[in-house]
Amino acid sequence: MNPQTKFTTIDEYLAVVAPDVRPILETLRTVIQHAVPDAEETISYQMPAFRRKRLFIFFAAFQKHIGLYPPLHPDDPLVQELLPYRGEKGNLKFPLHQPIPYALIARIAEALARQADRSPASPTTR
Repeated sequence: MNPQTKFTTIDEYLAVVAPDVRPILETLRTVIQHAVPDAEETISYQMPAFRRKRLFIFFAAFQKHIGLYPPLHPDDPLVQELLPYRGEKGNLKFPLHQPIPYALIARIAEALARQADRSPASPTTR
């Protein structure tokens, strides 16, 4: 991706990712839409994102993994399940050479939506 590209929609983002990664991101998008059906698509930090009242989940393609942001609160019951995917800052990294755990990602999206609903400090725009 060209670092100077400014995306305004998820479709624009998907149009420039590697062809072998695009179907993974399209499935991820659908999984999040089904998990949190009242969420709206947006772009934030030049990544695909979803919001309800607040932004609650972002994802991005990298050379060797799919990144999912932000991290869940440490007390969320899913945290232990996510340890194999945890990055250095708590973000999640799903290696492209392994099967993507879409059912787990759906649960993450639901948890992040609930987390954002409870958090007055969550960003409303970006």
